Amino acid sequence: MSRIAKNPIALPKGVEANISGGQITVKGSNGTLTRNLSPKVEVQIAEGLISIVADKTDKQANALAGSTRANIANMVTGVSAGFARKLTMVGVGYRAQAKGDVLSLSLGFSHPVELTAPQGITIETPSQTEIVVKGCDKQRVGQVAADIRAYRPPEPYKGKGVRYSDEEIVRKEAKKK
Repeated sequence: MSRIAKNPIALPKGVEANISGGQITVKGSNGTLTRNLSPKVEVQIAEGLISIVADKTDKQANALAGSTRANIANMVTGVSAGFARKLTMVGVGYRAQAKGDVLSLSLGFSHPVELTAPQGITIETPSQTEIVVKGCDKQRVGQVAADIRAYRPPEPYKGKGVRYSDEEIVRKEAKKK
């Protein structure tokens, strides 16, 4: 079995996990997440620990065990603490404004770009050039952040665009005469 899958997942205080009908449901203070389980992997809940057991002879079950453990650990973290992804905007006139669940972006186009946040995701703008995407589902938070970044990805010559706050852009040298 993979090394990751051998480690049990501890359930923090206030988090409940249930398995029924091939699905695992994790409830916490930030919400409820549900995920389908593979029939090749067995998930057990006992004494506040979630453990994953897979058939050692099946290579696919071994790979699924590690992935399943990581996904369940992300679910537990999401419903207890949550996930956030921060984006910054670089460029003259590039601005963001959150109005309820709608994010309005001014990215140098002839029109403002409007993005409606999906259910379970909140978008905040601490300043005009910063965007914070928050939620309990790590995959959805990352996907919404990637969608926002895709409207105007950073370009390599001046570095203008929407980027992750921890992202470093490799700059190219301009053409010489």
